[in-house]
Amino acid sequence: MGIPFDYAPDRPEHIDAILNGLDRYNPETTSIFQEYVTLQCEEKTVDVYANLALLKLYQFNPHLTKDETITNILVKSLTVFPSPDFSLALHLLPPHILTPASASSALPAAGDAPLSEAVQKLNVLNNLLAQASYAQFWSTLDSDDLYADLIADVAGFEELIRIRIALTISQSVREIERSVLESWLGMQGEAFTKFVKEVCGWEIDGTVIKVPLNKENEAKGTIVRENVKMEQFSRVIRRAYEQPA
Repeated sequence: MGIPFDYAPDRPEHIDAILNGLDRYNPETTSIFQEYVTLQCEEKTVDVYANLALLKLYQFNPHLTKDETITNILVKSLTVFPSPDFSLALHLLPPHILTPASASSALPAAGDAPLSEAVQKLNVLNNLLAQASYAQFWSTLDSDDLYADLIADVAGFEELIRIRIALTISQSVREIERSVLESWLGMQGEAFTKFVKEVCGWEIDGTVIKVPLNKENEAKGTIVRENVKMEQFSRVIRRAYEQPA
């Protein structure tokens, strides 16, 4: 049985009580949820259910909206890809934030509103992660100072992203070239070696990184056996010999 969508092991009791009661729709709880988002950023935890509840409160009470909290929620959502958290949060934002002033441009225009520009840039990162364009993700992240400002409040952002990338890789391959993995993790040298050995628990064999066997990356042959009795075809065979009307 899968993990429930609203489950968060590190959720405080008072937050859980709000989410399971009528107070989740009370505008006065907005500040409590905002403080909880800050706590998640500091302690490297994620509570998507609580964060979505806050964005829903913003929908009903736009005067209480805090741009920084919205971007922090989106940045935290990136750290748990490939889950749909980012898309869920994105769809609770006002349409004018999601549409750039220069709709024909692939990247946000310089004249767009600050929150709109930030959301669109974060969406670029989300799309790169969804496409498994990891090398391009790191180059894009380093290409604009705005990205540094957006991820500044989220402790260990780059490490959390690397862990998720490594998890995705471990589910699909048994071996990978060191140069490819370096570009995907955005790391080189001793930092790369330490991460691969100590965090991932993988083996470095020359220019090849070996990923331990697991149930996801193990190649298994599939044998399909059909248990069909001849009687099941009797009507089909009989119809073949019938004369057309």
